[in-house]
Amino acid sequence: MEGFSFSTDLRVRFSETDAQGIANNATYLDWFEVARVSYLRQFPGGYRGLIEQGVEALTLETYVRYLLPCVFDDQLRIHVRATDMRGARFRFEYVVERINEPPGAVADGWTAHACVDAKTLRPTRMPAWLADGIAAVERGASPPS
Repeated sequence: MEGFSFSTDLRVRFSETDAQGIANNATYLDWFEVARVSYLRQFPGGYRGLIEQGVEALTLETYVRYLLPCVFDDQLRIHVRATDMRGARFRFEYVVERINEPPGAVADGWTAHACVDAKTLRPTRMPAWLADGIAAVERGASPPS
């Protein structure tokens, strides 16, 4: 997917579908989280490593646009990228793509986040090491260790 340097794959589980056999609309936010946590695994210690270094990333807002339905056992690829890093705030953008038949984008969206101190939950600027690492990943390089 053009403009995205990271993705993770999953399958639609039966428990994620509704009575009509279509993936429940709330499930997409779970899939966004799966992709976001996988993205952060590129950094030392992953998301848990951020917390251990004193930083949390709270979710402030979410948005999902549903393009096509997906059903049980569909194979999905969730593309994710980090954008709009300003001070404490940043955003992840997503495209959910079906990779089995028929292929194509089934949803897109974003989540807005803010860095906070892991103990006090007070806003704090994104640490330079994290901002530099995200910039490297977005350029297609590995984050510094």
